[in-house]
Amino acid sequence: MPAMRTRKIVLHRQTREKLKRNARQCKDADTRVRYLIVFCSARGWSGRRIGKALGCSTSTVSRTLDRYESMGEAGLVDRREDNGQAKADTLFVATVRWILEGTPQGFSHRRPTWTRALLIETARRYTGVTVSKTTMGRVLKTMGARRGRAKPLAPCPWSKARKNKRMAMIHALIDTLPPDQACVWEDEADIDLNPRIGADWTLPGEQRTVMTPGKNVKRYFAAAMDATTDRLVWTRGQKKNSRLFIELLKKLLAAYPDKKMIHVVLDNYCIHSSKQTRTWLGQFGDKFRLHFLPPYDPDDNRIERKVWREVHANVTTNHRCTSIERLCREVVWYLMKHNRTEREKYVRKSRSAI
Repeated sequence: MPAMRTRKIVLHRQTREKLKRNARQCKDADTRVRYLIVFCSARGWSGRRIGKALGCSTSTVSRTLDRYESMGEAGLVDRREDNGQAKADTLFVATVRWILEGTPQGFSHRRPTWTRALLIETARRYTGVTVSKTTMGRVLKTMGARRGRAKPLAPCPWSKARKNKRMAMIHALIDTLPPDQACVWEDEADIDLNPRIGADWTLPGEQRTVMTPGKNVKRYFAAAMDATTDRLVWTRGQKKNSRLFIELLKKLLAAYPDKKMIHVVLDNYCIHSSKQTRTWLGQFGDKFRLHFLPPYDPDDNRIERKVWREVHANVTTNHRCTSIERLCREVVWYLMKHNRTEREKYVRKSRSAI
């Protein structure tokens, strides 16, 4: 194999100092290598010696020197990132955002979840622009997009108009509630000894471990949150049945002894309208009035959003309790903490209104 001809780049003093300064400030490793190729060539090194010293091929050395001779320092800068950003213009980003609002199957793909490759293919179909996976990742980061678990959701069978009418009626009831009446949001929660597994901060290369008992044990909480003060009343049991719901209603009687009527906003779970529940409610005439939320609509139940989701996030996710009773005590502690916090907020709000 013939020896590679030595090419010597001539650098004037000012040019050399400028290249050294820019090389030190450069964050891209490949670009720094190209600067070093030029420096080594200026010292009279052969292409083979440069390639061996810097760990690159002689063709890379030759190509870098060609670009420097024809373009100057601009030929040393990696233009691939700039090219990708130029392609990912405002229209391209808006198209990706529009695509992410749908599902892959809605764009005639068989895969049910999005990948960068699938997004690239779909975006190319509508924009004619092809970008790399790195550029697509940068676009997603700019948009604030993230990978997350899908939320299971059963569709509400009611029309939007009927649903909005029911919610408007409930909110109007709360806003115009007479002083001698009370209104509460009611819901039940399952507490499992097997912990919910969730994300947690860890050091690089490590993974958090959570011991599980294997055989699950369950307890059930029923709670009601005052629509005005957010104060909680709760009970718990080993079964989620009509008896659990009736026990909660008994606690509401004790919590509101001076109220002529207690309005309970709740979902359509069977224990709320069972024969046993209706029979028990019949003893009290108009003391209780139940207002049922639209079916399959947990987001409209305020206690679900404000209490039970926080309980699962702060207590049951990745918990280390070895017994169900210990776990229930943690749940009760959190509910008591909620009551203390909301009471302080209500007192401050009342004082500021005076």
